[in-house]
Amino acid sequence: MEISPAIHDPQGQEKQQQAAGVGILLQIMMLVLSFVLGHVLRRHKFYYLPEASASLLIGLIVGGLANISNTETSIRTWFNFHDEFFFLFLLPPIIFQSGFSLQPKPFFSNFGAIVTFSVLGTFVASIVTGVLVYLGGVMFLMYRLPFVECLMFGSLISATDPVTVLSIFQELGSDVNLYALVFGESVLNDAMAISLYRTMSLVRSHSSGQNFFMVIVRFLETFVGSMSAGVGVGFTSALLFKYAGLDVDNLQNLECCLFVLFPYFSYMLAEGLSLSGIVSILFTGIVMKHYTYSNLSGNSQRFVSAFFHLISSLAETFVFIYMGFDIAMEKHSWSHVGFICFSILFIVIARAANVFGCGYLVNLARPAHRKIPMTHQKALWYSGLRGAMAFALALQSVHDLPEGHGQTIFTATTAIVVLTVLLIGGSTGTMLEALEVVGDSRDTALGDGFEVVNNRYMTSFDDEDSPSGSGFRTKLREFHKSAASFTELDRNYLTPFFTSHNGEYDDDVNNEISHEERIPFARRGNLNNRG
Repeated sequence: MEISPAIHDPQGQEKQQQAAGVGILLQIMMLVLSFVLGHVLRRHKFYYLPEASASLLIGLIVGGLANISNTETSIRTWFNFHDEFFFLFLLPPIIFQSGFSLQPKPFFSNFGAIVTFSVLGTFVASIVTGVLVYLGGVMFLMYRLPFVECLMFGSLISATDPVTVLSIFQELGSDVNLYALVFGESVLNDAMAISLYRTMSLVRSHSSGQNFFMVIVRFLETFVGSMSAGVGVGFTSALLFKYAGLDVDNLQNLECCLFVLFPYFSYMLAEGLSLSGIVSILFTGIVMKHYTYSNLSGNSQRFVSAFFHLISSLAETFVFIYMGFDIAMEKHSWSHVGFICFSILFIVIARAANVFGCGYLVNLARPAHRKIPMTHQKALWYSGLRGAMAFALALQSVHDLPEGHGQTIFTATTAIVVLTVLLIGGSTGTMLEALEVVGDSRDTALGDGFEVVNNRYMTSFDDEDSPSGSGFRTKLREFHKSAASFTELDRNYLTPFFTSHNGEYDDDVNNEISHEERIPFARRGNLNNRG
């Protein structure tokens, strides 16, 4: 076995350690600069450069300077975007905080619409994008890719990350139902997109023995299996903390340590079973916040909330810096400009098919006073920015696909991410004000179904549906009523069984939420103050 020369070279080893120290120091400096700049931008209400955009710009500038300078290779290697590092260390706390920061009443009151947009809508957007990209290649409008690879591209580029829109919602105030839709779709959208990508990747590697039915079965197996693993781990943690008697002062450290370990256990369990760790840890976060969290002592509750908020905030900011630096450092295939331009056009079309098509279906199932207005649908369409998930999957495609194909997809994704985060993100505030979907909504009360929202049309979720002669509409409405049925099931059986509280726990907790936290509730706890 050959031994690295650095082991026998003390000077070389010392030089590597010095390079590592310099690289980490630069990363910390960029983090500090990003947080300070973000605070200044928020303080002066400068919405044209959101904090996420500022972090990405910082990474782009530093990466560009390092690329044109004579920076040592050993230092530059510390800034390479490794998809394994992203998926194993940066993404899990962000996704867990998505589920952990979820407020159940707004989410479940719009549960049918959220599932429609995030599951059916993401599937539609992926297929539409893939088909249009394939047809564009057949018609010689753009670089031609095999059909399955077009579907892989459609899957990864359908992962949205509307951090800018949500942060501006918080700054300007918004309709809680609109915020719930944007928030809920973004929470489940990442999980759906990564499941679709992995399914298409598996189909590509075993194309000879797969048909469309087996593709659907494989996707459902991955998604439902991952969700079941996450929910199972969450319920297990709830029972452990309920009966282990850890909620005493001298066991607080043990209580917090166990609570922090369960999310990663869920993630690694799913990955070990060849499922999706992202889907698993998301549902673990939802279940642990709803059941396990209430079994903790008061001090432990405050600690774990602050802890996950902290690490997810650091991870989210670092991801945008990390991404910007790597975009400037990576080699890109700019020879297929047509592929990039037409991809942007096709993504806009696919997003429209997603939002407006699913919006039509949701409105079929809702009575007149609860229909999603066109202005909200336009805001939802505009909020489909692409971010770190799409970038990481595109970087993974470089290894999954042939050299030229993967590089083309990666370059196109990079251009789309930069365009949406910097340009569309900076114009979000103006767009939301033009649509008149933001404003002072601090006095809104969070009832069971958002009885009043900015003096608008929304009423209780439990209101009776208007009669309809359509059997299809009736079935859709029955699906939406499942949210109310689940609320009753949760109040009467799940909450008493998994927590030490009775069924009135959620009402007591939500009544204590300050109105600053009510509108809007955070998408990802670390994004409360992000752009």
